[in-house]
Amino acid sequence: MIEAILERFTVAHEVAAAARRAATRTGAIERPVASRVKAAVLQAFVDEGIVESDLAGTLGYGYDDEARARYESLLCRLFGTERALARLSFVSGTHAIVTALAACVPRDGTLVSATGRPYDTLRNAIADAPGALVTRGMTYDEVALGADGGADLATLAERCARGVDVVFVQRSRGYAARRSLGVAECGAIARAVKAIAPQALVLVDNCYGELVEASEPTHHGVDAVMGSLIKNLGGGLAPGGGYIAGDAAVVERVADYHYAPGLGAALGSTLGFGRALVQGLFYAPLVVAEALAGLDFAAALFEELGYAVDPLPGAARSDIVQAIRLGEPAKVVAFARGLQRAMPVNGCFSPEPGPVPGYREPVVMSGGAFVSGATIELSCDAPLREPYEVYLQGGTMREHVALGAVLAAEALVKESNPIVPQKTT
Repeated sequence: MIEAILERFTVAHEVAAAARRAATRTGAIERPVASRVKAAVLQAFVDEGIVESDLAGTLGYGYDDEARARYESLLCRLFGTERALARLSFVSGTHAIVTALAACVPRDGTLVSATGRPYDTLRNAIADAPGALVTRGMTYDEVALGADGGADLATLAERCARGVDVVFVQRSRGYAARRSLGVAECGAIARAVKAIAPQALVLVDNCYGELVEASEPTHHGVDAVMGSLIKNLGGGLAPGGGYIAGDAAVVERVADYHYAPGLGAALGSTLGFGRALVQGLFYAPLVVAEALAGLDFAAALFEELGYAVDPLPGAARSDIVQAIRLGEPAKVVAFARGLQRAMPVNGCFSPEPGPVPGYREPVVMSGGAFVSGATIELSCDAPLREPYEVYLQGGTMREHVALGAVLAAEALVKESNPIVPQKTT
């Protein structure tokens, strides 16, 4: 893989040498879990028995939309849940998550984040923005993560003993120097909460984590998971949307809130995109496996170049995000600009840091997705704040991730060794 890339792209000698060393460390890595995930998706499709006419979908209100019904049934099979609500009317994972929280926390109820401060835009929607959820009378608390980067179950239990209605869990690192959580850890949080407050709901932000492990948080006792359809589950084909999957009563509550009480999940057209949603889900485990292989190479490459990375090369992964600690704002920007060169769309652009709604610091982003915001396609994001980490995400084929990583490394080398013009006499 790496030799084919280096044949076509000229990079500095030290980058090429590091890439070759990285390839020897990652090329033979096998992920048996990937085959199990693929088998689970195949079984879901075989058991569902979709016929071509199911994919036509509807317009307008969307009553009796078979594409929607089949897609949500597939998600139930994969997540092991009673119900799923997957709709194009959710514009992002954050939208689906906030809708679920707003629907499930009763008036004057209590929401506790078991994984510390959520990522910026979600924290903004819960507590900081005008009209945030806390302005509606909700009590909101955060339990900091433990020293090992996982949930502090003892402190969480103490907080739940004082009363709680919903416990929120963020699986992925977001834009923070923390590790992502595996599905078993999500289950441990659910058990700790239910032991103290059996009536409380445990809702997991599953963004970036779907189909990475052989099971999902809902197989381990959480009440529902929420996320985006243009991340892992989209397979690079879904045009938009978000989902919640879990217990029937929870999903119905969210549907009533999202649409209207009494209407619930009975409407919501797929607008002709049902085929893309279903086909994207069929390809999703293959795409996720490609992303993980590419990110493992990226981790090895930047470790070879002297940067701290998390996860480490060869380590178990629970999401499609690779953190790379660059240490300086100029290096973060250089990385994004180098990665941008690899994009199939807008590769000629040069990212600049700028304000983004919901973020306190300027953010630099690199992306050239066929579907705007589809982070299963290759991208990176980084708020310009200490410790100046960049978060590399996705990639529908490992070669594309490798190319992006090599070009980002090349930009870092140029940033560290600028060409100084010679004085003329």
